[in-house]
Amino acid sequence: MIGKSIGLFTIIIIIISITPAFGLTELERTSMVNPRLENAFGVQVSDKININQQIQISADITNHQTNSQNFVYIVQIKNDAGIVISLEWISGQLTPDQKLSPALSWSPSESGEFIAEIFVWEGIVNHKALSEYTTLQIRVS
Repeated sequence: MIGKSIGLFTIIIIIISITPAFGLTELERTSMVNPRLENAFGVQVSDKININQQIQISADITNHQTNSQNFVYIVQIKNDAGIVISLEWISGQLTPDQKLSPALSWSPSESGEFIAEIFVWEGIVNHKALSEYTTLQIRVS
């Protein structure tokens, strides 16, 4: 009688400790939405800015995991020839289900058409993407 009870108890513990088959993929660990240009006060500005006007390049990122996640928020600016003219990043940690809106500043020194590419990676050395990257068009006059 005791042997049957112990066997049933062992089976229940094994079933409870099985990891779910449908975990988050690498690019689902965080999401990035609402990429935008903002002024120093966090107010959204248009994609047409002036030379030497400081802007913030921001997006909303969310950790979809039940554990904390280190991240690096990267903004790369390319000119109309596709040449990288600016590369900046900040790092931090997102707690479970935390939403954050990091921003990096940029002041264009010349007019033209630019593309801001925004990435969220696990780290600079460990550059695993945590979400899909996004882009913003910027016109400087």
